[in-house]
Amino acid sequence: MNVLWRPNLTASLLFLTCLLVAVRPALAQRPEKDYLSSVESDKIRDAETPNERIKLFLTFAEDRLRKFQYELDHPSPNKHTEMLNYLMNSYIGCVDDAADLIQLGLEKQDNIRQGIDLMATKAKDFLVILQKLNTDAPEKEIYKENLDDAIEGTQDALNDAEKAKKKAAPPPVRRKN
Repeated sequence: MNVLWRPNLTASLLFLTCLLVAVRPALAQRPEKDYLSSVESDKIRDAETPNERIKLFLTFAEDRLRKFQYELDHPSPNKHTEMLNYLMNSYIGCVDDAADLIQLGLEKQDNIRQGIDLMATKAKDFLVILQKLNTDAPEKEIYKENLDDAIEGTQDALNDAEKAKKKAAPPPVRRKN
């Protein structure tokens, strides 16, 4: 009986080892956000607090809007339409991820007051830019659908930030004895 048990144990260990070798690369690969560069992804990953991550996503969103406006003013000779739509989608992704971090921080009861305040301020600024693009930007028909999504997403993020201000626990107050 002992002889039969050992080969089964060896076969089982061999199977488990093969399984770990096959699964390990899949676990190590994290899905990349297709709208973030590898440097930006590294910055997000290296950020230590949710507030820092929210700030980074909002900074990236602001960068995408600047690049979008630059592309409108200085159209590239090729792939102009693709670039405009890519930048607007990238902006939307960054704002959505920042809003998701706020919701996650509320659920975990993290101290994200700075991130919430920054979202409320930046979203108002972004909304002004997007609405201006919606009224008097050139070539609007090229990116109209993405622009509408961006306006809606930014309004939702702003509303969520205003609600989060009420839900977020205030920072602890130190009492002097």
